[in-house]
Amino acid sequence: MTVNSWTPTHPWRGIMVATALPLRDDLSVDHDAYAEHVRWLLDNGCDGVVPNGSLGEYQTLTPDERARVVRTAVEAAGDGARVMPGVAAYGAAEARRWAEQAAEAGCGSVLLLPPNAYRADEAAVRAHYAEVARAGIPVVAYNNPLDTKVDLTPALLARLHADGHIVAVKEFSGDVRRAYELAELAPGLDLLIGADDVLLELAVAGAVGWVAGYPNALPAACAELYHAAVAGDLTKALPLYRALHPLLRWDSKTEFVQAIKLSMDIAGRRGGPTRHPRLPLTGAAEAAVRAATEKALADGHR
Repeated sequence: MTVNSWTPTHPWRGIMVATALPLRDDLSVDHDAYAEHVRWLLDNGCDGVVPNGSLGEYQTLTPDERARVVRTAVEAAGDGARVMPGVAAYGAAEARRWAEQAAEAGCGSVLLLPPNAYRADEAAVRAHYAEVARAGIPVVAYNNPLDTKVDLTPALLARLHADGHIVAVKEFSGDVRRAYELAELAPGLDLLIGADDVLLELAVAGAVGWVAGYPNALPAACAELYHAAVAGDLTKALPLYRALHPLLRWDSKTEFVQAIKLSMDIAGRRGGPTRHPRLPLTGAAEAAVRAATEKALADGHR
């Protein structure tokens, strides 16, 4: 195993797919379809799954639905260590309860945003991660300052790692320069690619994993791209990255859930509808996703 691969001791590494959640036409959760999707991803080159992330529409789920999604993922994966649930919540106490639920279900790690409804300062952020870390399961921080308005800077991430409260970070800021500063300040902290459209840049900068969106629709092609990128094989990775980038960049747009689900539908998977407040793509956005997906498939990228 290389450092960029999934292992039982580092179950947050490799390709961990932030799974889209199949919904029936009445918008109820189709747990059977979700289980099949988890198995399909693992059979097609992905290392694990991340349920209850934003792509899984966790904000719209009831507590019972959210807990069952985790249990479904663990059962379908056949190895709970390959499951890294999102445990984001308004407060640290609730996030810790979700982390404890993940630990009880046998998951290998959890993914945690900073407080996402309060512009927390450094002290509040450190207290937040300290509380969730008390659940006793490895915590991967998730830096998404565009949405949370709380920026986990390299300096702050280094402090969280020194505190013993995080093992890795999903870096979604889009600022690839941070990878190098983070490696200097916290060389033991694993960097995970957090946005599909900076995959190559962060892989070259030393990322050891990818919390991924577009493998939901095109897992084999995305796995080929990831492995070439982390191996430094630019001759193979760069043409594939250019070919897939019209789709990968949707992962950083507001409508990323709808876009990825639409691509799944086009690719012959069950993407299906989204719950409110997300509405289906229409007009130019729908046409762009459809055209890019159909071109990728016609070019043999699946």
